[in-house]
Amino acid sequence: MNTVFLISIAIMGGIAIALQGQFMGLLDRALGTVASVFVTYVGGGLLIALILIAFRGGNLKNWQGVPWYALCTGILGLVIVGSIGYVVPRLGVAKGFTLTVTSQFLIASLIDHYGFFGAVIRPMDITRSLGLCMMLLGVWLVVK
Repeated sequence: MNTVFLISIAIMGGIAIALQGQFMGLLDRALGTVASVFVTYVGGGLLIALILIAFRGGNLKNWQGVPWYALCTGILGLVIVGSIGYVVPRLGVAKGFTLTVTSQFLIASLIDHYGFFGAVIRPMDITRSLGLCMMLLGVWLVVK
């Protein structure tokens, strides 16, 4: 795949996450955390159902070949959406996402380093370690 295309998709995803955080915060304040997560998942569920219908079910018949822990993604999604919706209106978008993204980087580095959950092993090196340390300093500056 074209690197520019992949970078563009990543940027679009980042923009969508920030917007979702703000929108979830609005829903959380008006409806509460549980109801706002429900509204979010119903909207997403309806859209993906229409997409699956359009593509005639995609590749759902192969679900049995997926490791059991990969089927927990819906539960993890509830945690992600619920935590974003709860944290953003209380800490702000920047602080909330700084903490969220930092925890993602730290866990992702462990997954890469040790190859957890079938990941390709990408060992921690001094450059990555320094980058994580600099990131933690940045987090402290943003959150303090």
